[in-house]
Amino acid sequence: MSLRINDIAPNFTTDSTAGSLTLHDWMGDSYAILFSHPKDFTPVCTTEFGAVARLAGEFSKRNTKVMGVSVDSVEEHHKWKSDIEAFSGAPADFPIIDDTSLQVAKLYNMLPADAYLPDGRTPAHSATVRTVFIIGPDKKIRLTMSYPMSVGRNFAEILRALDAIQATDGVPIATPADWVPGQDVIVALSLNDEQAKEKFGAIDIKLPYLRFTKAPAK
Repeated sequence: MSLRINDIAPNFTTDSTAGSLTLHDWMGDSYAILFSHPKDFTPVCTTEFGAVARLAGEFSKRNTKVMGVSVDSVEEHHKWKSDIEAFSGAPADFPIIDDTSLQVAKLYNMLPADAYLPDGRTPAHSATVRTVFIIGPDKKIRLTMSYPMSVGRNFAEILRALDAIQATDGVPIATPADWVPGQDVIVALSLNDEQAKEKFGAIDIKLPYLRFTKAPAK
């Protein structure tokens, strides 16, 4: 069965470019993003790892750790990191795990529906091992995105989604379409108008069920 929002992210222990690690222990009290790839030394994936490398400071500001999942060995990952840095101009200092066994790909149900995995498999055999998971400090899955091989991920959107998740964590608000930090948020339907005003101050009632307010400070 596919993993769902609010499922506990399956724990695992595996080797990585940062040594042996266990997901939940490695996370500690941080948020985490797992982003997976079907093969090292592939063009789209190289641009994506480069994007993550350039955003290292942004993830750090958000108390978020990132982990790359690729179905090759740590030895291959170390070689690939040189290409990533040469392309992006930033070091790929986040761990990239060894998933040659497809342990994590199977645990997180990342393989394509018609997966056939012969010896000498190519990226096409593990094509949809191109998934993003955002995991909260409580180890629950907060968001998933899956991409086909031909579509590069938009890491600005992943960062925006992370901001929205953190803004709404434990607060009775939601974010509207295309929201970015600094914009107004939606008051949750669990609060009536008086409760909303008491909690947030002024509210802007667009419709009886659609009420905006300033984003509360975290």
